[in-house]
Amino acid sequence: MKQQIPTLSSIFEQAADTALARVGAMPGEGEGGRIAIALSGGLDSSALLHLAHAYAQAQGVALYAFHIHHGLSANADAWLAHCQQACAALGVTFEARRVELVRKEKTGTEEAARKSRYAALGALCREHGVQLLFTAHHQDDQAETVLLQLLRGSGPAGLSGMDAANAAPELLANPEVVMVRPLLPASRKQLAAYVAAHGIAYINDESNDDPRFARNALRHKVMPALAEAFPGFQERFARSAQHAQSAQRLLTELAQQDLAMCLDGDCIVIAKLRTLSTDRSYNLLRHWFGTRNLRMPSAAWLSEMLTQLLEARDGAQLLVTHPDCHVRRHRDRLHLTPKLADLEGTREDEFDQTPGTSFVWNGETEMAFPAYGGVLHFDAADAGAGLDPEWLRGRQLVIEFRKGGERLKPAHNRPTRGLKYHYQALGIPAWERGRLPLVRADKQMLFAAGIGMDCNQLGEGAGRITLRWQAS
Repeated sequence: MKQQIPTLSSIFEQAADTALARVGAMPGEGEGGRIAIALSGGLDSSALLHLAHAYAQAQGVALYAFHIHHGLSANADAWLAHCQQACAALGVTFEARRVELVRKEKTGTEEAARKSRYAALGALCREHGVQLLFTAHHQDDQAETVLLQLLRGSGPAGLSGMDAANAAPELLANPEVVMVRPLLPASRKQLAAYVAAHGIAYINDESNDDPRFARNALRHKVMPALAEAFPGFQERFARSAQHAQSAQRLLTELAQQDLAMCLDGDCIVIAKLRTLSTDRSYNLLRHWFGTRNLRMPSAAWLSEMLTQLLEARDGAQLLVTHPDCHVRRHRDRLHLTPKLADLEGTREDEFDQTPGTSFVWNGETEMAFPAYGGVLHFDAADAGAGLDPEWLRGRQLVIEFRKGGERLKPAHNRPTRGLKYHYQALGIPAWERGRLPLVRADKQMLFAAGIGMDCNQLGEGAGRITLRWQAS
């Protein structure tokens, strides 16, 4: 018996029903929830508009169509007008958003447009209380995505292609929205036939014909050759993507188990990481980076980092720079630390030789010191032990980074020790010590950030003051 090919309508309906159930909406029972489509006005999204309109009418679902105006084409205003007219003819709520592209270094126009488009779509969904955003990605788009990722040398995560539905909080800047691709099982040929059969008007974005864009080069040069030599290759690519998705789910499960075993707070225990094979270590570290919302490192970078990490001598202060953070080793723990702006006079494992900053306290509850990266607070002493405010007021004080040789006595029943001893006892890693300022009066140490007050100037009594440092 010949297998019946599902219609576009049935493909859309099944995906829409599943998506609505995911967010707890019940189609067909009065208020069936809200859905939105991303409408560019091209062939694919025009077909999506008509499919979504028919479904919304049949199921009692509120439908919105969102159009993003990038302003990159001289025809952009005409495209907006076309989309508005198409929605008006169907009675679909329409809204457009104009965006300006922000191109960062090494970011092309295509990527900048993509990021601004999805951020605007996420904002529109939030404004209209929409949790489901439907896009017109189809089987040919999936094949192009898989091939692009293969050409970039991607692993299973990249070769998984696009999901039928997924949340994308970083891309949409809206964690409440689920992005749904109901037409992934359908081919571009099916969409073209649907549009022709229903007499649906659509626009043509000339940028889709520009071979300078990688996806267009594939679409117009490579895909036709593949179709001629391997008819139906798109469906097989989609099937491979599903296999890669399954493999990636297994890798994620394994990484979660390994991370749970190796994690200590926010750090990785290196001794436990050493018990894993190299492949499992890479898998764990990629997953760890993902949980911290950091860009995925390249295979070469990850290999070099792991080599340095595991081969470094005990006690070595390992530092590997990632585009989004620093990777550091301290006390057999692997830390991911943010990249902070350099402060004048701070150098890791070096002492500051620049003069400190003199200041006078006149009763303020806090004083900002941007050059030292934070705010100095003057708090009421909890137990009465603190600095005499009359002694402190108007006195010439100095804030500075350590210069070497400083000592502090934290309590009368404890010995005076060098700051390095206190830092080590408190587990403060070396890279943080250079950003912790000291406060003194003349040559007398009053306070060391990260450690506390020196007891020599502390006394009992009402209204006493203690110092506290808050990094900005």
